[in-house]
Amino acid sequence: MGMKCPKCHFDNPDDSKFCKECGTQIISSEKISVSPTETLETPKEELTTGSVFAGRYQIIEVLGKGGMGKVFRALDKKLNEEVALKLVKPEIASDKKTLERFSNELKIARKIAHKNVGRMYELMEEKGTHFITMEYVPGQDLKGLIRQSRQLTAGTTISIAKQVCEGLAEAHRLGVIHRDLKPQNIMIDKEGNSRIMDFGIARSLKAKGITAEGVIIGTPEYMSPEQVDAKETDQRSDIYSLGVILYEMVIGRVPFEGDTPLSVALKQKTETPEDPRKLNSQIPEDLSHVILKCMEKDKEKRYQSANELRSELIHIEKGIPTTEREVSKRKPITSREITVTFGLKKLFIPALVVAAIVIVVVIILQLLPKKEAVPLPSGKHSIAVLPFEDLSPEQDQAYFCDGIAAELINRLTNIENLKVPARASSFSFKGKELDVQEIGEKLNVNFLLVGSLQKAETQLRITVELVKVSDGYPLWSEKYEGNMEDFFALQDEISLAIVDSLKIKLLGGEKAKLIKRYTENIEAYNLYLKGRFFWNKRKRETLEKSIEYFQEAIEKDPTYALAFSGLADAYMILGDNLYIPPSEAFPKAKTAALKALELDNSLAEAHTSLASILDGYEHDFEKAEKEYQLSIELKPGYATAHHWYAFLLANLGRHEEAINEILRARELDPLSPRINANVGYILYFAREYERALEELEKSKEIFPEHAINYYRMGQVYTQLGRYEEAISSYEHGFEVTGQSGELSTTLAYIYSLSGKRAEAQKRLSNIIEYSKQNFVSPISIARVYVGLGEKEEAFFWLEKGYSQNDAQLIYLKIDPTFDPLRSDPRYTQLLRKIGLEK
Repeated sequence: MGMKCPKCHFDNPDDSKFCKECGTQIISSEKISVSPTETLETPKEELTTGSVFAGRYQIIEVLGKGGMGKVFRALDKKLNEEVALKLVKPEIASDKKTLERFSNELKIARKIAHKNVGRMYELMEEKGTHFITMEYVPGQDLKGLIRQSRQLTAGTTISIAKQVCEGLAEAHRLGVIHRDLKPQNIMIDKEGNSRIMDFGIARSLKAKGITAEGVIIGTPEYMSPEQVDAKETDQRSDIYSLGVILYEMVIGRVPFEGDTPLSVALKQKTETPEDPRKLNSQIPEDLSHVILKCMEKDKEKRYQSANELRSELIHIEKGIPTTEREVSKRKPITSREITVTFGLKKLFIPALVVAAIVIVVVIILQLLPKKEAVPLPSGKHSIAVLPFEDLSPEQDQAYFCDGIAAELINRLTNIENLKVPARASSFSFKGKELDVQEIGEKLNVNFLLVGSLQKAETQLRITVELVKVSDGYPLWSEKYEGNMEDFFALQDEISLAIVDSLKIKLLGGEKAKLIKRYTENIEAYNLYLKGRFFWNKRKRETLEKSIEYFQEAIEKDPTYALAFSGLADAYMILGDNLYIPPSEAFPKAKTAALKALELDNSLAEAHTSLASILDGYEHDFEKAEKEYQLSIELKPGYATAHHWYAFLLANLGRHEEAINEILRARELDPLSPRINANVGYILYFAREYERALEELEKSKEIFPEHAINYYRMGQVYTQLGRYEEAISSYEHGFEVTGQSGELSTTLAYIYSLSGKRAEAQKRLSNIIEYSKQNFVSPISIARVYVGLGEKEEAFFWLEKGYSQNDAQLIYLKIDPTFDPLRSDPRYTQLLRKIGLEK
């Protein structure tokens, strides 16, 4: 019959414990008795903020998702106190034996009354939906603290672990083990105390057989070997899990990682964890020994009780300086009460939600290890807006989260006395676990703006926090709630609050720019954000998808200038990257850019797009320069304008100015892979080859996964006559992208110079054959003929490139690969036709 996965419905072998396709835990159908006619009931409506469940629990927010189901923070209206409410997944609740087991275990778990254990209440049912109520502990879970700190100090680690041991010792004394101990189930409350949560799947040590044999319960990264084998467990399984948590606290990651839960679980059985001291030399040798002893595969070799482990930790703690043992208490930071009135609709904000951020901030500050202060950038105020975190129930608002952050960057860039790193740099930290000071140091800013979004249907909750990089203190934090129709007003409120918190005096029309709206149509705005989300991926299919969204946005609001600007950018990149012929792409781009400027002549982005079209396609370099200069005047902090202007200057032979502009672009967008690589490219055109290599080496070190660095280095090595290194660089670039270099004209050119003439001619023949059905730059083919010394063929393809308005024509004045042709009058004539020579 097989085992069907409850998540992806893949048919697995009968003895499977995890799905072979997606890794989801599988409970044998033999262990679960479900009547053939029985249906799995779920709440008739998705629980949203403000809704009341079971006639008693008013939902405040989603706290997260666990193996058993979704967890909410709710107000128990009957008792007038907050609780955590966990909905049990239908596939689990469908088994009556499982529910009976949980009910019995909860009765035991409720006996645990200890300061380091969150209280469990009861298992209940509402119209077919089963749920567990438990104590709500405001604060931050240990997982979040580890992510923000990267590594905890030995003193902080021991302080937390001792308290966890105390809570476990009490539970074990009563005959209860946790079986799913992990950082997500350890809360740091507002007093800085550790609290073990979620004993809802605990089991009694005395009551054998309560849990069906062969059923695995737990989280693979923290499971003991006996749990992986679905064997009998005892308190030593919790000791093993705590050992994994200790490892993660001092190292910053779990000891065993893998692509699927199954692969991780198998490592718990078969692999020995690496000695923590090899990864973090700052921890005491004794602590490393304790961690490894906790994680012994044979439970007889582990600590046999939580009290035994706690005693060992106390002994180690005595050798740690007093200042490192406890984190000093800091004065709580309070948020001002939010009162926002909108003409569209008044927002109703539950009084309880305001406290959440405050508590989290206090706990973080109490527990974060002290670091030396990062020197603040001199001169102007500086702030980086990081991508917002998607906390929505369905986790489907990535485009909206990115859009909010990008919009704030665009708005703040309009302020002359504020330095704001561009999107590419700020978004480079997305999904990475770095602390505040490290991010601030990399971006060279004084402050970070971090935020999150929860969106359920039309309801919004936006949380923002302004953090001071030097000491990690939050300068300001707020939580806003409302409907989608209130979103524009929320954006204005947030933008003004940031500037107010930074104590920046707005000059002239800066306030108007800061809160300027390009549309009042929320549907059009939503579509525009989706367009930019796909545009930023820069692949052919995503660019085409972005065009669809921009066009839909324009249909919703024909006066939406930003949507026309996005359309121009999409067609421009399609043409620039030769995804479609330039003769098809650039006219469409120009039409869209001109329409954007007709609607709003102050739109710097549209002026930049138009400048690029005038430069790269129409070769009207004088008008292009004026457009670039106007764009920079309108928005001095717009990195893209400086970036593209640098190439115009380089193409005209004004290398010193070009270098200054590209360096300015990098200053504004320091972690943009393309801008960093193009610093080297601009130097290459200026014939400063050694300096170009230095810059490209730096860029490669920061962005080893970006092929452009290897391509640019290959070009520099070629001009230095280091052909083997050039070929190696290009081949490495192709490895990074997973592409073949067979149709690379540049690689064929390098072969032609390096004496591998036959290989170059073979590749060139393949490229020309390919070009009969697909667009290939004629200028790039001409370059190969230059390398082969066949001047007549080179000029044939150069003229063909001119007739097709090849995008690479604009480099002919400065491209060193064409130096052998410069003495030929035909080359000078071609430069004049393009407008590069008078």
